[in-house]
Order: sequence, then structure tokens, then C-alpha cells
Amino acid sequence: MSPVRYAILGYLAILAALPAAAHTLSESHSAWRIDGATVHVEVIVPDLEARRLSSSGGDAPTREVFAAYLASHLGADAGRESCRSAHAPHALSATPGFWREEFVFQCPQSKDLRLRFSAFFDLVPSHTDFARIETADGGLSEQLFTTAQRVIPVAGADNALRSAGFATFVAMGIMHIFTGVDHMSFMLGLVLISRRVRDLLFVVTGFTLGHSLTLALAVTGVLRPDPQYIDALVALTIALIGAENIGDSTHRPLPVALGLAGLLLVMALLEALGAPIALPLPLLLGGALFSGSYLMLTGGLGDAARVRLLVTLVFGLIHGFGFASNLLEMRLPSDRLASLLVGFNVGVELGQITVVLGALGLVAVCVKLRFTIPRPLFTDIAASLLVGEGLFWFLGRSVSLG
Repeated sequence: MSPVRYAILGYLAILAALPAAAHTLSESHSAWRIDGATVHVEVIVPDLEARRLSSSGGDAPTREVFAAYLASHLGADAGRESCRSAHAPHALSATPGFWREEFVFQCPQSKDLRLRFSAFFDLVPSHTDFARIETADGGLSEQLFTTAQRVIPVAGADNALRSAGFATFVAMGIMHIFTGVDHMSFMLGLVLISRRVRDLLFVVTGFTLGHSLTLALAVTGVLRPDPQYIDALVALTIALIGAENIGDSTHRPLPVALGLAGLLLVMALLEALGAPIALPLPLLLGGALFSGSYLMLTGGLGDAARVRLLVTLVFGLIHGFGFASNLLEMRLPSDRLASLLVGFNVGVELGQITVVLGALGLVAVCVKLRFTIPRPLFTDIAASLLVGEGLFWFLGRSVSLG
């Protein structure tokens, strides 16, 4: 058995135990409006983040629990005094999949104001809140609340993104990989399917070219597909790479191709009948055709490395739109867009390389401890974890039960 494969099973066992999450960073958005000594703030939180507040970590919390948590983790200060809450938190209407709450604080004075935000840092240390701060005189700034920056002074507030250096966006790209469990799973799937170093170079090259292209297209505004569709398709690519491993290991790609394509066709039928499927009918039908054709094609080739370069380029196009999701939420300075985009992409590449090197490090440990299992058994278990993980996320992101 190729020693690279030793590392994958342990990685996937850990990843499969994690909750279904979009690839995006843990994030929220807040809009602060300063009117003299009064501070208004609206907080918008994705449903995924709100569910962290429930006792199970997966169910939706009550509105009271959600509001109480935010109330205890944000506020404002004037000098050395805390601003009092002017009234109870007020729930606002929000688009499906998001929670929106309003708070108002009355400060003892309008000078030396500081804004405080520490929500979700106790649950996800890498959480980021993208804050928009507007003052009565028309001043506007974009700031980042992070675990290292939980207090922002209003006076002289600068646009943190405008002043952010190249290294800041490199770090954001790295963290995007480390906190994106689905992207990590896909990369490990590429390692699993690669029998030789040459094969690994082919698939990584195709993936890199693909995501670099669509990351640039999305951030510059040329193409901006629906983020919900992208999240679902990213999950589908994980199931596909796992299914390919199973077809390659068993030398029977037909049942695997029919199974995955059949699932998508059933979903297409249900969507046509009015079921709560978030993906449009053409996308489901196209996904079924692509999945079945791809699995049959690669399963019938003795050496599919070059074909995988083209297919992983397609996969990279999908993941690239996913990488762009966070950058699209920011007001990036147009005069520095090229360098910031390069920095983020460099960070993504460094994160991917780290994932692969981490797998190789685990390989070294396994080899030293003489830990071996039969290759067919190993491949089947690891690939099954990928398929299960990918389908779990895909269905969770494309089927609405509420």
C-alpha cells in the first residue's frame, strides 16, 4: 500500500465527526450607527452560528437564548463608564438562514466611545465579525472584531481592511482552509486517489488552476453564483471523490455511478413535484449527468491521472467560488484588489500544502509504529467516510426541512 494512504483514515475519522458546516469561516455581521450618545447596532448571524448556542449544538436556540447571549457579549463604553441598554433586544426580520437582532445603548456622553463585541469567540476562537460603523457626521468605516480585537474605539476609526497588509490576507487564506472542513476533506480525497506522486501533482495542479480562476472572477465581480448552490456543490465534490475511490478499488464503477447519479435524479424529481429542494432542476439534472459520466469514465481507464487533472480543474472552479465567499462580504479597496487577492490565494495554497504535509507526517508515524492494514480495506473505509460525509453535507445544504 502506498504510504501516503496511511494518513488519510485517521484524518477522515476526525473530520466525519465534525458537524455539517459550510466551508466559510465562522462569521457574523454587525452594523453600528452612532447618533450622539446613542449607539444602535444590528447583528446578523448565520443559522449555523446561531445553532452553536443550543444545548445540543445542532438545534436552533430559542429567540430568548439567542438575544440574551448577544446582549451579554456586545455593548459600548463612554470613557470609563458602560453604556446602558435603552430597551430590550428586538428581533428583526431576516432572510432565510439568518438571525437578525437589534440593540440600542444610551451612553453618558458622546466622547471617547468604544464598541465591544465578543460573541462566539468562546465557541469558535477563529470567529470574525465584519463590522460596519457609521457616525452622525456621515463617517463610515469597516472594521473586524476578532478574538484579539474585541474593542474598537469610534474616534479616528480607520478602515481595518484598507490598512490591512498583504500578510493579513495570507493569514485569512490559511485560516479559510484550516476552518473549512469540507475543503480539507476534498484535499485528503485527492491524496487518497493518487497512487503516485505524479498523479498527486496532476490533481493538485488542476484544482489550483480552477480555484485560482474563479476566486479572481468572483472577487472582481465578473461571476457571482448563488453561495447556497456553491456550498452544496462543494459537498457533492467530496462525495464524488470518495465514490471514485470506491469504484477504483472495487473495479466496479457502474453501481457507484448509478447510485450517485440516481440520488440526484430522485432529488430532481422531488424538486419538480414541489419538494423543498434548494437546488434548481437544471443543476440537479446536470449534476446527475456529470457524476455518472465522470465515475464511469475514470472507472474504465487504467491510468486516469490526466483525465483527473481536467476534472479536478472543474472541481477547483466550484471551490474557488467558495473561497471567495468571505472576500465578497468585505469592502475591499479597489486600488489594492490585485495584491490582496494574490495574498488570500497564497494563503489558501499554503493551507492546502500544510494539510498534505500533515498527512505525510502522520504517514511517518504510522510507518515507524509499523501500523498497516490491507489496502483494499483501508481504501473502502476511507472512501466510504468521504461519501457519507459529502452526502450528509450535500443533503443538509440542499434540502430544507423547516
